Formats: sequence, structure tokens, C-alpha cells
Amino acid sequence: MLGTTYPYTRLMTQTPVGRRERKKAATRQAIADAALRLFLEHGYDRVSLREIADAADVSTTTLFKHFSGKEALVFDQEQDNEARLIAAVRERAGGQGIVDALREHLLSAYLPFARHPQAAEFVALVDATPALRSYAERMWTRHTETLSAAIAAECGADHDDLACVALARFVLEIPALVRGRPDPRAAVEAIFDILARGWTRPDGPRASPARPAAGT
Repeated sequence: MLGTTYPYTRLMTQTPVGRRERKKAATRQAIADAALRLFLEHGYDRVSLREIADAADVSTTTLFKHFSGKEALVFDQEQDNEARLIAAVRERAGGQGIVDALREHLLSAYLPFARHPQAAEFVALVDATPALRSYAERMWTRHTETLSAAIAAECGADHDDLACVALARFVLEIPALVRGRPDPRAAVEAIFDILARGWTRPDGPRASPARPAAGT
């Protein structure tokens, strides 16, 4: 499935402010890290929530205070990721276009993940696990709807405007499209250039065939 790469920015974390918030974030991160390690070592379906809680040295009750279920342990940064996507559109600099704002956001959010030493294993885990692929698809649909609605609001268009939906979908597919490319940054830039300027044939423009004159 194409849309299963960008969400994996869960490998990149941010440190919250405030002692209490840091403590909660540290516990959450310890649980997520333990889950990922066990999933990669043994396979998603062979690891129980009890085993994850034990590995993180917490109770299962504490685990459920931080995560709604097993799949959420893999996609634990999704609410934050979605919020950052929307902020990239709504809080862009004055005079900056939506496409350029999303380009800037994706370069800063995705490229660190692409260079992470566990990125390939993480992608393979999700691709090989039907439950995770299904969860990611539902999540991906939600992200498309939310991002397209934010783009439409900024443009003064209807919330389901087709052009806004298409732009949102294309942007969210970019990480999967550039996966495995030797230069991810250049590939991301090239795709955003297409979104901003339009598509041209790789071998250059070709003249359209002449149409017959009317009545011939």
C-alpha cells in the first residue's frame, strides 16, 4: 500500500516542556520503544500486550492509559503528525503558497525518518502485517480528508473540493513514491515541482498531432 510511509515518523520524537509532561512522554516512549523492539524481533502477531508492558516495566493498565490498542503502539505519533500537517497549511508564512508550505513540512518531517537506521525494518513490519496495513489505510483516509479540508478552507473552496482532495492525497503519497530512491530529497523536490508547475514528458514536450480541418 502506498500510503504507509509518512506515518512512520513515530521514530522521530520531540521533547515536551514541563516536568509532568516529560515524565508522561518518557513512559509513553518507553512503551512504544519496547513494543517496536518486540515486534521487530518476534513479529507483530506473536507479541502480547502483557509482554510489551513487562518489557517496558509498566502495568497493562498503564499501557492502556497511553494507547488505545495494539495497533496504536505502532502508530503512536499519528495525532501529532496530523496536527503538524494542518499547521503547515494554516500557519504558513505570509505570502507562502500551500504547496511550498507542504514541501517545507515534508522535507523537515520525512527526510529524518528516511535516514533513521530502523526505517526499513519499520516499513517492512507494517507491509508484512495485515492488521497494521488495514489500520494504516483507515488512518491514511482520515489524514487525506483532514488535510484536504484544511487546504479547502484556506482557499475558500468547498470542504470536498476535488482539487484540494487530490493535492492532499498526492502530498501524502510522496514518501512512498520516493522510497528507495538514492537521493530522497531530490525526489521529494522533483515531485513538488510537478505539483507546483505541472507535469511534462520526461523526454520533453511533444507537439500535439494536427487535427483535421472541420468538414474534412
